[in-house]
Amino acid sequence: MEAISEEKELFKCAMKGEWNTVIRIYKNNPSVHVAKIIRSGDTALHIAVSNVQEDIVEQLVELISAQSECRKALEIRNEHGNTPLHAAASLGNVRMCQCILRVDSSLLEIRNNVGETPQFMAALYGKKEAFLCLNSYCQSQEEGYSYCRRKDGENVLHCAISGDYFDLAFQIIYLYEDLVNYVNENGISALHLLASNPTAFRSGSHLGRCSHLIYNCIIVEPLKVETSFKQSSSKGQSKEKMRISYPGNYQTCMHLFHLLKQLVQVVTKRSSRKTNQGGGSDENIEAPNVTSETVPKEDGRRHGDGHQFFPSNYVTLVDFVKLLSKAMMVILGLGSRRIRKLREKKQKHTWAVQVMNQLLQHVSIYQYEDNGCRPQLSLYDADEIKPYEFTEDGDIKMLIDDSDPAKQRDQSKGKTLEAGEKKKTKEVAKRETPILIAAKSGITEMVDQILQRFPVAIHEMNSENKNIVLLAVENRQPHVYQLLLKKNIMKDSVFRAVDEKGNSALHLAAMLGDHKPWLIPGAALQMQWEIKWYEFVKHSMPIHFFARYNKENKTPKDIFTDTHKQLVDKGGEWLTNTSESCSVVAALIATVAFATSTTVPGGVKSESGKPTLENHPAFDVFAISSLIALCFSVTAVVMFLSILTSRYQERDFGIDLPRKLLLGLTSLFVSIASVLVSFCAGHFFILKDKLKYAAFPVYAVTCLPVTLFAIAQFPLYLDLAWALFKKVPQRSYEAIPV
Repeated sequence: MEAISEEKELFKCAMKGEWNTVIRIYKNNPSVHVAKIIRSGDTALHIAVSNVQEDIVEQLVELISAQSECRKALEIRNEHGNTPLHAAASLGNVRMCQCILRVDSSLLEIRNNVGETPQFMAALYGKKEAFLCLNSYCQSQEEGYSYCRRKDGENVLHCAISGDYFDLAFQIIYLYEDLVNYVNENGISALHLLASNPTAFRSGSHLGRCSHLIYNCIIVEPLKVETSFKQSSSKGQSKEKMRISYPGNYQTCMHLFHLLKQLVQVVTKRSSRKTNQGGGSDENIEAPNVTSETVPKEDGRRHGDGHQFFPSNYVTLVDFVKLLSKAMMVILGLGSRRIRKLREKKQKHTWAVQVMNQLLQHVSIYQYEDNGCRPQLSLYDADEIKPYEFTEDGDIKMLIDDSDPAKQRDQSKGKTLEAGEKKKTKEVAKRETPILIAAKSGITEMVDQILQRFPVAIHEMNSENKNIVLLAVENRQPHVYQLLLKKNIMKDSVFRAVDEKGNSALHLAAMLGDHKPWLIPGAALQMQWEIKWYEFVKHSMPIHFFARYNKENKTPKDIFTDTHKQLVDKGGEWLTNTSESCSVVAALIATVAFATSTTVPGGVKSESGKPTLENHPAFDVFAISSLIALCFSVTAVVMFLSILTSRYQERDFGIDLPRKLLLGLTSLFVSIASVLVSFCAGHFFILKDKLKYAAFPVYAVTCLPVTLFAIAQFPLYLDLAWALFKKVPQRSYEAIPV
């Protein structure tokens, strides 16, 4: 009864945050060290860790370590199988992790209900500092490999790439490079996951004009290998202290100070680089944690910042201009938060390319080591989906592979693989390779790098016999298709390829899927870009490169007509509604413009019939603007009426209908502006003697409602102009499922 009362008191104090009382109970009654005080099975130490009570955790662990069976209290699991070390690792708190591991480092081997170690939990939540801390307590690299995997074959590299924690992924590749070639039970490798994430790359992200300008002005330092945990943890803690040492309203000021600091680094970097090149050995002394693999050497660019258009001696000047532009935008209040988001995006893109290069560098010897005829069987194509298996106790047992089914036995128990597992591994063997997934996702960086390293990869096909060209065309990836056109690698065989249904690239370009592939609103504009894509693929290569009929005896034109019927109907309906709305406005403006043009301000002279105010500049403005308004409003009405009377054929959506709509909207905007100018010029004679210059603000307020209508329709006008004059449409970006 006394023990139960102690546990109840411990529960109340932990829930209320009375930690001094909790420490007193822990000191007086060691039996409560293993007491699960809440329904989820958490102990008081679990709760203290979850509430990030670092000082309390240290005191509780010190009291636990004073007992003879301290491990028993530290390895208590809750209903999810998590120990206090699991909780500390998931929070990324280095101090609490070190506090627990100093007592017993063997706690790293404990797995929760799904087979996750504390090290795996740190990677799952993207806690780089905690992961490096836990890794420093591993006794050997083999032990570290066992802690980095879960029961289903997922490893820490999978988690880091899936969560876009590329800084952590870079360190994991350096520490455990064999994880690059490990796959989970579904046959997915780290490169597969990266290939299915187009938003991690610049080619898979759409930026506006202003954002694009700011994006190019941002400098991102590349990732470097952190060989020492103490250095990395101190850096992270110092940054965190600096972040919380000033109030929120000083954020812009501190951001500007950071820019000035970067400016000093940019100015001094060039001279220090020259000194290091001259000395040769100073670089290794000053930066021992930077290896040759950390700095990419691509196209003569410095750290991959994109200075390929400038000579190397202009790098400092370019960096200076970028920093100056960024500082001016912050000073003028043009969005410090926006700049920070763009910086995070560019950081993500830069680091993803670094991780991709490291993955390709380590996966190369496993995937392509043949005589050039075909890729070797790799980890993606092998009959075995994972080189290891977990037992119920969490131990790892290695599996062997043999061509004879009778020899496919478990290394520890001697049991043959079941027929269901063999069938599953055959399905995994048909999974698409990373270059095919990258082509579907539109990641030109990965496609380009793989083809540069392994030109033979261009012949890879999926289970439907679709190669990289067919997948790029089918998924509407213009950038990948244009890249392949420039490569000139086996063009005769690659572009002539057909899938298992006999569809060529032109057949697939004519097919329309269930989703909207193009980055433009409106069914009519979608249809216009579908036609442009079909024509682009058709005219990009000679006609004889594409098969005329598939196995269903259909031509590309037949497929285009069949699959685009619904889009044609929706496009016609959209054009009708738009034209009807705009034609009503254009007709009203034409009526007003006609009445205005026939009215002469101030009247006419009786003896000569000339306007009384003909010598005033405002009268000339009135006469010209009223005539322009009448002319363009009538033109707009005619254009919209011609759209309404159109037959809405497929070919009309290519040029004819969009051109009429663009001309009609242009005429409408010009007529609206001209009517406003003519109204203000005619009314100016009434107010010029009374209000004089105060008349101009009055006219601006009066014209505001009509101006708002024009502004609301202006995005549609820009989309029309962009779609009409752009040769190749732009793809919308969506993640491709693996």
